[in-house]
Amino acid sequence: MTMWGIHNDVLADELLSEGFVSIGWEIGDISLMGDNPERIKAALVASEPSAKQGAIALWAGIQRRFAFEMAEGDIVIFPSKADRTLNFGEVIGEYRYHPGERTHKHRRAVRWLKTGVPRGIFPKSALYEIGSALTLFQVKRHAGLFREFLNAPSEDVFVASLQTAEGPSSVSAELPVPLEEMASPANLEEDEHDALPTAKQIEDNTNDFITRTLLEDLTHQEFENFVADLLRAMGYQARVTTYTADGGVDVLAHRDVLGLEPPLIKVQCKHTAPAKGRPDIQSLLGTLGAKDEHGLFVTLGSYSSEAAALERERHNLRLLGGKEITDLTLTYYESLPAKWRDKLPLKRIYVVDEKIS
Repeated sequence: MTMWGIHNDVLADELLSEGFVSIGWEIGDISLMGDNPERIKAALVASEPSAKQGAIALWAGIQRRFAFEMAEGDIVIFPSKADRTLNFGEVIGEYRYHPGERTHKHRRAVRWLKTGVPRGIFPKSALYEIGSALTLFQVKRHAGLFREFLNAPSEDVFVASLQTAEGPSSVSAELPVPLEEMASPANLEEDEHDALPTAKQIEDNTNDFITRTLLEDLTHQEFENFVADLLRAMGYQARVTTYTADGGVDVLAHRDVLGLEPPLIKVQCKHTAPAKGRPDIQSLLGTLGAKDEHGLFVTLGSYSSEAAALERERHNLRLLGGKEITDLTLTYYESLPAKWRDKLPLKRIYVVDEKIS
């Protein structure tokens, strides 16, 4: 049983809702070409006449693996760029060409096993492996780790097993991967060895660094203080409640200086990566009294579909997950106190926009 990583920012929502994985390239039905790299290359040249020879060879390899090497029973990992989570599925269908679809006509049916999994529960090295610049690639070095996760009864149990087996250092926050390592031959296929790290790789590496630093380098109490300082950087007045006996409310925030004008925002901070469910959110809602009190739930992970549905039901409730926290940290980075910028040493750079390059 092979484990594959696949990147797809074109049909991300459809993959999960309709149960499939797909790749692009308008070259017709690959199954009619047979497991013949030269025929696949010829079809790609006809479709992309201006493409370089190295790119043609790389694309042909991806097409051949998707159509002929991937098999039923294989595991696929789909990193979602939209919410920065991981999705795990089992391939349950053969290669099929769908000529009637508008794009990504090469598809395989998938039964999704675990979706919306927070990236922060995995070691940095595992995240880097599935951050390959390739559209489709084999997951080798950390396949055993990901299988352990799939076999674990819950995310909490998996995280606890990592910390017990290898100690905190195995999942501790580390400095971002150097750019030269991103582009090294050990981490890229031979046809891609001269490629520079992509904008997405740099972005993912930075986001993972922020999440892991907040998760592993801060105590629970420090995380509450970080959230309060982040709210202050956003223009709110914020004060941290007493750490022990806070009644489920860790931070109080408001717009006016004295905190007498509504709304009063009650913040609950969960310094963890596993996904939070509806019961967790309901505990915060239970602290809201007057109608002008709002609830803000903060975690470094993600939320279950039931928790997300609860947010849609309540106009006075907002959920912030790991993605939102990293986005806000980057947006308001310069306004954060120096102590947090020292823990999160970041430098502003500009990269080529892949959408127009």
